[in-house]
Amino acid sequence: MTPSEPMSMPTHPIARLAWDAIRTYIQQGEVMQPPADLPEELERPGGVFVSIKKEGKLRGCIGTIEPDRPTRAEEAIRNAIHAATMDPRFEPVEASELETLDVSVDLLRPTEPVADLDALDPQRFGIVVSSDEGCSVVLPGVHGVDTVERQLAIARKKLGVGPDEPVTLERFETERFR
Repeated sequence: MTPSEPMSMPTHPIARLAWDAIRTYIQQGEVMQPPADLPEELERPGGVFVSIKKEGKLRGCIGTIEPDRPTRAEEAIRNAIHAATMDPRFEPVEASELETLDVSVDLLRPTEPVADLDALDPQRFGIVVSSDEGCSVVLPGVHGVDTVERQLAIARKKLGVGPDEPVTLERFETERFR
């Protein structure tokens, strides 16, 4: 392991791309371009979330439900840099931390409306909770989020709305890569 590689080097091309984007930006202040030899699935647009953990604890997470960039690869690069430097819950990642970080990438499938909470499963589906205040997202498979009620409570708290305030609810599935 080189001094700038994480404890667990990502193996999937999209996770490796996110890791390389973070490292390049933190060490060189540059936004890298996607390599030419990416899998076809990364050449299409789509929502992407990048999560960074340090010693098993969240260190940054930023993503997009709908794509802002032409490809998932470009979406992952931008979201990886933002997760490392612009997540308002955390201080920006420093170069000295790079070797302690683990990076995962969630590729989102399109959202669909939810009319009944029985259609949710926090291990299978992420949720988008929307109101006049904006929206919040909770990814599927979050450690410690084992019930729909807990997942919904977290999303409402992130959005700043109470349990009785009206919201619109959508669900989505992801593919997670490390």
